[in-house]
Amino acid sequence: MILVNTDYIAGKELEMLGLVKGSTIQSKNVGRDITQGFKTLVGGELKAYTEMMNDARKIATDRMIQEAEALGADAIVNVRYASAAVMQGAAEVMSYGTAVRFV
Repeated sequence: MILVNTDYIAGKELEMLGLVKGSTIQSKNVGRDITQGFKTLVGGELKAYTEMMNDARKIATDRMIQEAEALGADAIVNVRYASAAVMQGAAEVMSYGTAVRFV
């Protein structure tokens, strides 16, 4: 599956199949949340949250790809990501784009 953040793929004629998306809500355990809270006092990267968001993006992307494959897509164009805090220590990540087939 080809994923691009442009609305075209050079050298390919595309048939649009429709919007596809994938999402997940991820959280860290309370112990990790407390240790990351202490980290905010001294500054620096919150590595546990970086890891959590990377995992969430992968899950959301995989779910978007599954939707596209179910439509018979060859690629997804205009891929975008969005995230939002759901509650302290939990975030939703959504990926979305347009599933296309090569003509």
